[in-house]
Amino acid sequence: MGISRSSRHKRSASGAQRPHYRKKRRFELARPSAMTKLGPKRVHPVRTRGGNHKFRGLRLDTGNFAWTSEHIMRKTRIIGVVYNASNNELVRTNTLVKSCVIQIDAHPFRQWYEAHYSTPVTKKVSKAAAPADGEQKEKKPAEKARVKLYEQRQKDAAIEPALEAQFGAGRLYALISSRPGQSGRADGYILEGKELEFYLRRIKSGKKHQA
Repeated sequence: MGISRSSRHKRSASGAQRPHYRKKRRFELARPSAMTKLGPKRVHPVRTRGGNHKFRGLRLDTGNFAWTSEHIMRKTRIIGVVYNASNNELVRTNTLVKSCVIQIDAHPFRQWYEAHYSTPVTKKVSKAAAPADGEQKEKKPAEKARVKLYEQRQKDAAIEPALEAQFGAGRLYALISSRPGQSGRADGYILEGKELEFYLRRIKSGKKHQA
C-alpha cells in the first residue's frame, strides 16, 4: 500500500517487539511530501478520508502576508527562500514549507504606507520643492481636514530601522504560517522586532558557515 503512518512496527518503551496482528489499513495511509517549489501556481486537489480534500501546492509564487504592527494584509510576490531551521537543502532548492523564512516584494506594502500616512517609507526619498510665498493658495475645508488627518496619522508612522532598510532594498523578510502542501497556499506575516533580529542573526551565521 506504500507509505504508512502506522506505529505498530515500532518497539515498546521497554524495547520489546510488538506482535504483528494485522496488515496495513487504508486509514493509516500516508503520502509523499509535497515539496512545494517556487514557480507559477500549480495546485492539485487530493481526496482524503471522509470525502474531504487537501490542496497539494506543487508550485506557488504569491501569497497573502500580514504586516502585524499596521494591521493590514496584502497579496505579494514571493522572491525566494532565505532560511529554514530544519534543512539547508530546502533553502537551496527554494522549497516552501511552514515556518521557513522567505523574501517578498515590498511594493504593495510601500504603496499602502505612503497612501495611508502621506509620507515616504524611507528617508532617502527627496522632498518635493515647496511652493513660493506668492503661489500659496487658500486651502478648502476638505483639504484642511485631510491635512489634519495625515498629521495625526504621521505621529505613529515611525517604523524600525531594520524594516526601513528592507523597504529601501525593495524586499521584506517574512515567515510562512500556512502549510503549502496541505492548503495549497503560502500565506504568512512580515518579520518585525525581536523575531526579525533573531532570524537576521541566524541568516548571517548560516552564510558564514557556507563561505
